[in-house]
Amino acid sequence: MSNFQLTIIAGSNARKRLASEGWRPELFTAMVGASGGAKLLGLGYLDRYLFGEYLNRSSHPMELYGSSIGSWRHSALACINPSAAIATLQERYLSQKWLEDDPRSPTEIVDGLCEWVLDSFLSPDDISYIANNRRFRTHIVTARGLGLNSHQQKPMLALGMGKAAVLNMINRQLLARSFQRIVFSTSTSESFVFKDFDTEHVELNPNNLRSALLASGSIPFLMSGQRDILGAPLGHYWDGGIIDYHFDFTNCAGDGLILYPHFSDQVVPGWFDKSLSWRRNSQRNSPQALDNVVIVAPSKAYIAALPYAKIPDRGDFQKMSQTTRMAYWRECVSASQALADAFIEVIESSDPLRFVADP
Repeated sequence: MSNFQLTIIAGSNARKRLASEGWRPELFTAMVGASGGAKLLGLGYLDRYLFGEYLNRSSHPMELYGSSIGSWRHSALACINPSAAIATLQERYLSQKWLEDDPRSPTEIVDGLCEWVLDSFLSPDDISYIANNRRFRTHIVTARGLGLNSHQQKPMLALGMGKAAVLNMINRQLLARSFQRIVFSTSTSESFVFKDFDTEHVELNPNNLRSALLASGSIPFLMSGQRDILGAPLGHYWDGGIIDYHFDFTNCAGDGLILYPHFSDQVVPGWFDKSLSWRRNSQRNSPQALDNVVIVAPSKAYIAALPYAKIPDRGDFQKMSQTTRMAYWRECVSASQALADAFIEVIESSDPLRFVADP
């Protein structure tokens, strides 16, 4: 299957369940969405098929865990019209542009663009609907800055982030000295127990949902972050990917399977772990962590055939002209129809494990 468009990885228990029960949507009691910014465009039509077709074959409750752009994708799924919401999110993200002589600071420009993208699919009615959605139960992961990381001023923040990087390199648990995980939830978390860090759950409601989403996607230095979110502990809130970049699946709980539409076949716990080779593949090398997880990601063959042989990423904002970037991103979204077609082939195969690999 070296030329197949998807890489599908399933843990031991997930393989057994798929083999005996097939790809029934009811198998999945939770879905995870990773940080990744522009990488959401790499999933394009796969997300549209999952949100608008596959998951709608059932009405069973699902928990949606997301950090950064993962929380935005999942909010689209929990909207009144998921198909329209995810398509609008992708189109608006793709269309971001600014005047070259814009008098605002770079932070103000990025803050404004992110609000412009978010508000394109998140109407007041949708905000209320998400907060009260009993089928798709939303969990938005954020990182509350501690000490120097509670400051927006860049010199202070730089010192705080540098300290956090060093502590994390020594031991991931030491990151808790720099950030606290705050999860904004519409219901009790059942699929993740979050036992690895000091974690506080805050009720997600119509009055704090937009701020929680903006916080979860607020990259330090690029954005302002969110301060003193209603109903949450006082402080400055940053991108949830700082702690939960691809999520740490040793926090999994319950017997249901977790569906993980992902940008990569790597599962990196936190943002600071990206450059740590021994941490990048720690969960793939410890298969029990992924026991109930099914990862669905673009294959290496698929990615190699894309323009620039990669899926979109945040670096494209700096490396490409706005016209080139938007054309490239649009081409990647169009190409992603092949991912949706491949997933349909997977779930309709007479052998549920035909395209599935071990961790």
